Amino acid sequence: MWITAELLAFAAIAWVTLWRLDDWREWALCAEADPDAFFPEKGESTRAAKNICRRCLVKVECLRSALANDERFGVWGGLSDRERRRLRRMSSESPATCTDPT
Repeated sequence: MWITAELLAFAAIAWVTLWRLDDWREWALCAEADPDAFFPEKGESTRAAKNICRRCLVKVECLRSALANDERFGVWGGLSDRERRRLRRMSSESPATCTDPT
């Protein structure tokens, strides 16, 4: 049986999910990177941070934390502050799902 990249990625995600401690930050790739990349000055690119986030196994947990804690600056979970504001706005504008009682 050949081990594919997809199988390895799935195994890594499963391992992190099963053995993760309460703090997702212990697994975050950004902990090993330059923090300035995640908090660029106005007008600077967020590309470097997003490239790190793209490979991170705890990207979803990071984004959830940023949204729950109303992080207003920096790149969290692969999204810039502007993208998180847009996501919040879209989720607040979307109609609630209703079930038809009939």
